[in-house]
Amino acid sequence: MSKKPHGIWAWAFYDWANAGFNTLVQTFVFAAYFTSAVAADKAAGTAMWGNAMALAGLCVGLSGPVVGAIADHTGRRKPWVGVLTAVCIAATALLWFVRPDPTWAFFAVTLAFVGVTASEGAQIFYNAMLADLVPEDRLGRWSGWGWAMGYAGGLICLVAALYGLIDDSALFSVTHDDALHVRTAMLFSAGWYLVFALPMFLRTPDTPATGQTMRSAVGHGFRQLKGSLANARRYKGVGLFLLARMFYNDGLTTLFAFGGIYAAGTFGMQTSEVILFGIGLNVTAGLGAAGFAWIDDYVGPRRTLIVSLTALTVTAVCTLIVTDKTLFWIFGLTVGIFVGPVQASSRSYLARAAPADLRNQFFGLFALSGKVTAFLGPLLVGWITVAADSQRAGMASVVGLFLIGLALLAAVPRVKKQQTTEEHT
Repeated sequence: MSKKPHGIWAWAFYDWANAGFNTLVQTFVFAAYFTSAVAADKAAGTAMWGNAMALAGLCVGLSGPVVGAIADHTGRRKPWVGVLTAVCIAATALLWFVRPDPTWAFFAVTLAFVGVTASEGAQIFYNAMLADLVPEDRLGRWSGWGWAMGYAGGLICLVAALYGLIDDSALFSVTHDDALHVRTAMLFSAGWYLVFALPMFLRTPDTPATGQTMRSAVGHGFRQLKGSLANARRYKGVGLFLLARMFYNDGLTTLFAFGGIYAAGTFGMQTSEVILFGIGLNVTAGLGAAGFAWIDDYVGPRRTLIVSLTALTVTAVCTLIVTDKTLFWIFGLTVGIFVGPVQASSRSYLARAAPADLRNQFFGLFALSGKVTAFLGPLLVGWITVAADSQRAGMASVVGLFLIGLALLAAVPRVKKQQTTEEHT
């Protein structure tokens, strides 16, 4: 496949598009609105949201690798991304109907579940496209830049939503009655996703179709998944890395899913304040992802991961200890600096560590490691919050997941670019 620059940039723009859903629905606006205004109370809302996110993560974790393996044998990936993107956009637009009343709570979490499942499912096939578009010696750089594009998109999207719709002096005078300003932001989120996803579908080349029937592809897909698990045991270093990522990525997913909820519930931030915090977090995360992309290529992804995850754990603990809102802002924004490098260097590590002839299989397991326990963090936050009647106690589970991942990561072997298969045995 020809690796054309316009195709690579168009591919990166999908992260920019998806950020409209991640920031306005999954993290900073609708999640906080649901727990503070739709659910019966904050503790019950946190538990409901946590259960919905847990179920979505479980569904993606169990089905994603199998469906991804099937897609490998049918060839093309863009149709899968397209269908799942359309489902997410539709679910997001339907959130407009959710009014600030507990009778809408089940409808709201159902749509959120559908949207998150579709969005995360689309990311599996989207990530799989990278190796066909980017030369291996630039994988670390483009992995980081792709994440930075997502954070930049999230930043612009939050600014537009805040000063265009939600703030008291917003550009468009949308009444706050019946939470119409927040509900209108859901339509904006859906439109953002639709418009900015188009460049990827129009300009980025796809892998050619193999001509296999779906029935044949299903059989090959299950056999490939079985082979992937066997290879993970054979290449123990890569297998250990995937195990470590399973824990720390669950912590990251939970952190983003509940960041806005925690800010609103524990520090009493209003919707506009939560969005401002989200804007700042996207700035620091984007700068971290872009800056550490160069460091990844210089010192290697493993060292970048360990340093970033250690700093992320320390700053996360600080956000749970402080009671002053100003200190929460300082430590919370510092967290963002290290989130991007952890995400980007994880993708870079596997691209370099996996043997070339097994890379597609290992990226299938990469998706599995990111989703198979994605229910654990939200479930722990929801249950602990209810049991202790404290969001601080619930969010402490995120730190525990980081520490487990960091301990496992310390035993993961270092890799170099263009590493040979023998070096893994």
